Amino acid sequence: MAHFAKLGINSKVIGVEVVADADCQNADNNEDETVGIQFLENIHGWPLWKQTSYNTQANVHALGGTPFRKNYAGIGYTYDEDRDAFIPPKPYASWVVNETTCVYEAPVAYPSVTTYGDPAKPYEISWDETNTRWICKDSEDPINNFRWDVSSSAWVAL
Repeated sequence: MAHFAKLGINSKVIGVEVVADADCQNADNNEDETVGIQFLENIHGWPLWKQTSYNTQANVHALGGTPFRKNYAGIGYTYDEDRDAFIPPKPYASWVVNETTCVYEAPVAYPSVTTYGDPAKPYEISWDETNTRWICKDSEDPINNFRWDVSSSAWVAL
């Protein structure tokens, strides 16, 4: 099965369609994106389609194959023609696209300490856009809030 993203205004993905392999094959029985696009255009009357790989995320193919267009397209993603990539929606104004993965990343690396206590319990980590930093709560004591200190690689009480 092949997957195709339906593109709308400004190359935004407005849908994803699954197409049988037989409907994407050229005269030599090879998968051909243009054949799949023509098939979809004939059915839907919509001309703007780009093939996407269900198994590609952050420029890695889950089955060890060759990544295709950096990310599997989802509704709200954007197709970037210059990068030949599908890029997810920007989660926060301060985040930037990683050129290798075409996934947005925070301007501060994700904390390396994600658990506490014995036995280990996970911190409830979230992004604080106002202060452009990672914050967390102790899942057993939600009154205690912390911020990630990059220089010491430790959580500091707020």
